[in-house]
Amino acid sequence: MVEAQTWTTRRGSNPRLETTEQVVDIPATPPGDVRNSSFAIGSYLSSNVLTALIIASWYLSNIGVLLLNKYLLSFYGYRYPIFLTMLHMLSCAGYSYVAINWLELAPLQHILSRRQFLKIFALSAIFCFSVVCGNTSLRYLPVSFNQAIGATTPFFTAIFAFVITCKKETGEVYLALLPVVFGIVLASNSEPLFHLFGFLICIGSTAGRALKSVIQGIILTSEAEKLHSMNLLLYMAPMAALILLPFTLYIEGNVAAFTVEKAKGDSFIIFLLIGNATVAYLVNLTNFLVTKHTSALTLQVLGNAKAAVAAVVSVLIFRNPVTVMGMTGFAVTIMGVVLYSEAKKRSKVTTH
Repeated sequence: MVEAQTWTTRRGSNPRLETTEQVVDIPATPPGDVRNSSFAIGSYLSSNVLTALIIASWYLSNIGVLLLNKYLLSFYGYRYPIFLTMLHMLSCAGYSYVAINWLELAPLQHILSRRQFLKIFALSAIFCFSVVCGNTSLRYLPVSFNQAIGATTPFFTAIFAFVITCKKETGEVYLALLPVVFGIVLASNSEPLFHLFGFLICIGSTAGRALKSVIQGIILTSEAEKLHSMNLLLYMAPMAALILLPFTLYIEGNVAAFTVEKAKGDSFIIFLLIGNATVAYLVNLTNFLVTKHTSALTLQVLGNAKAAVAAVVSVLIFRNPVTVMGMTGFAVTIMGVVLYSEAKKRSKVTTH
């Protein structure tokens, strides 16, 4: 009877296996749930980092375009707010085309009817008025005061919604608007660099922004006519540029000659104009990205904080004088806007 070979005897029969071998310690494969949880943590962290970067970009672009506009219009001597706004619109049109058709950040939508075209054209006209007034006001007012006035947008939105659509808000919502108005009155009375014309056109810009949001909610209501925000900008921007062209030629007729002459002596003006126009588009792009990666409510909260951050940064950079009363008025306005947002949120929950 032949003895069965054991592993030891087989190993002994092969001299090559007699040498001392190095044992490689291979760790055990973790269970599936552990692998999945590790992947989830990594995805969560990368998602959080991406969201934080988008929010930081939103702040940088929104505050950056304000500071660049102020620098160009007040300190650099480039006093052509209509032409500057037209450059912004051309930039938005070009970059929007690239973002939608090449980068595919949003699906391309087409204008389906003459009626829809006219509605978008009407929005473009209101948009033009608001942006031109806002840029012009920066020639006469410090950024901090400009932002304080801009924070009163909810007040004008509530008025236009009531006048145009007869939409009534709850008593709590209207009550929350009182500190918004009181704060801006307080800030206006104590603003060291107050300028009446600048104040009035800044009010016009704020009212125009509110009117655009109300009108947009009315005329683009049907599902067939609703446009993605990126597509709406794609069509509104070139229309706005065409609307502004005759005004800049008539009112700012020497802008081309001035720009060329300025560029000969200081080529930095070209960099400033291109950079300013690019940042103006990034404001719209980051608005879309913040809403996509967070929510519309987050964008609203960021907007409330942005006015205060922009005011502080502008004071640090441009050193414009501020008073305790003016700062108090600004703070009261921001507090009113926050209260208004909360009251609106509660009224929607009650309605539903």
